[in-house]
Amino acid sequence: MQAYTGFAQVYDIFMDNVPYDEWTNYLVGLLKEYGLHSGLVLELGCGTGSITRRLAAKGFDMIGVDISEEMLEIAREIEYNRDFDCSEDFIEGNELPERSNILYLQQDMREFELYGTVSAVVSICDSMNYITSEEDLLKVFQLVNNYLDGGGIFIFDMNTVHKYKDILGDNTIAENREDCSFIWDNYYYEDKMINEYDVTIFVKVDEEVEDEVEADKKEALNEGHEKNRDSSVSLYEKYEELHYQKAYTIDTVIRLIEKAGMEFVTVYDAFTHNPPDEKSERVYFVAREKHQENKLYI
Repeated sequence: MQAYTGFAQVYDIFMDNVPYDEWTNYLVGLLKEYGLHSGLVLELGCGTGSITRRLAAKGFDMIGVDISEEMLEIAREIEYNRDFDCSEDFIEGNELPERSNILYLQQDMREFELYGTVSAVVSICDSMNYITSEEDLLKVFQLVNNYLDGGGIFIFDMNTVHKYKDILGDNTIAENREDCSFIWDNYYYEDKMINEYDVTIFVKVDEEVEDEVEADKKEALNEGHEKNRDSSVSLYEKYEELHYQKAYTIDTVIRLIEKAGMEFVTVYDAFTHNPPDEKSERVYFVAREKHQENKLYI
């Protein structure tokens, strides 16, 4: 798995088009549909905590796990500042708790550990696609089954083969903002069903650094150098990251869910209750913990 490093500091900026409130409402609706209205919930691949905080605001006790310390630093900072980044309409008139007490843990989801069981496990924003082998995905599912309460629910989304092959594959996505920009090259290897993300990020440096460079520039001008050039300058730090995600067929995921000892419940075309079709770009899986003979139930 790859951890977000340089991209972490601009992740939320470039993800500001994601309708997190709608995604959370859909997820909460599924949790309630399968009997969970409150309790302890684990989010795998929580990133900067955008979904984690919203679930906390909905009344769930949250644990967030992510492999990237940089992403978790941002999540903890937001939590410390009590900046839940939720609209009044989303909160629906309910007061936020003074402190949500979200527990963030830096762990690899392929070998995560908890002190006890949880009522539900969720994983959103195609985090499961970062597990690039069936063997490792099975490990994740087995751990989820181990840490779920009896009959607990596991809900996760995935990008589909269609999305990687026909939409993302071999395409470039670029975006330019005032203080940062990125170039996102995609390469889909159909034989391995792997999508490679080659991400280049440019982040504007602090104003203090710019001021020092500007002063040096003016000094050079005063000495008669670069007379015909504009003395204004903006400096950007460049980061390069390489990420890999794997496309899984729905049948493969169902097989691994059942092999891990869980009950496969259903799979939906994202944000609907419709079955997936050949045009589905994201799907949601629902699984349930099954009674295990050697598991201690409290």
